[in-house]
Amino acid sequence: MSSQSGTDLKVIPYFVAHDASQIDLLRRSRVAPVLRGVTGPEIPGAEADGNGMVHDLDIMTDRENLAQALILRLLTPRGSLAALGHAEYGSRIHELIGKLKTDTMRDLCRAFVLEAVAQEPRVENKAVEFSFDPLQEGPSSLVFTLAVRPVNGEEPIGLSLEVAI
Repeated sequence: MSSQSGTDLKVIPYFVAHDASQIDLLRRSRVAPVLRGVTGPEIPGAEADGNGMVHDLDIMTDRENLAQALILRLLTPRGSLAALGHAEYGSRIHELIGKLKTDTMRDLCRAFVLEAVAQEPRVENKAVEFSFDPLQEGPSSLVFTLAVRPVNGEEPIGLSLEVAI
């Protein structure tokens, strides 16, 4: 596996997101190493309990990290990170909220998703697959499946997402 995809905090434990309740930071426990005779956390901010266990935030790397990054990019309204210097980060999917579910609106959703994916430097600009799943949709949601190929040539990464409109 290539480390080109990077490492980040694990904030989305599953890659099929049905609603925001699935998105939460998870803590992990591990046995802390002995360092100069002292047992304690390796990572600043990690908590050690009295049993030699360290509790910190879980991380993910490589393909999982890239899939999570794509989901976060799609769920973040474009412009919401402007104050942090990332005005173009995110997608325009939020602009579909309140619109009638029509073929034109689906085309807009597809365009907004593909536009956001094209901004991710770790994937090829063109999606390998994009399709809607109307049978899984509610009256005010869209469900789509997206597959993209990492620029390092690995197998495509697929994810499914349900978004409220």
